[in-house]
Amino acid sequence: MSDHGSSPQGGRSTAREPGEEDVSRRTYLAQERTLLAWWRSALAAFAVAVGVGRLVLSLLDAPTSPFVALGVAYGILGLAFAFLGAQRNQLVTRHLASGRFTPLDPRVVWILNG
Repeated sequence: MSDHGSSPQGGRSTAREPGEEDVSRRTYLAQERTLLAWWRSALAAFAVAVGVGRLVLSLLDAPTSPFVALGVAYGILGLAFAFLGAQRNQLVTRHLASGRFTPLDPRVVWILNG
């Protein structure tokens, strides 16, 4: 029989399981990855804004106003992703430092994806 998890004195060890040693560090790293995902979404929306608002117009012989309006809408979406990502990062970082967690408001998800 193995003595894994017990101390030399015969009692239970106070050592933690390998995965439990630094949960907060992994949580902070996960939050950084989430912030990068917000930024990637913002950059993608900005790229689509430029593509629709400028590049498509140079390829098509079509009225410009609908494409410019769509490009502006994607630009606004990119700004929303960047702003909300930064705001969410600050909120989650502050809550992680105090040991709390606040889930993302479902209305934000519906607005950005709907």
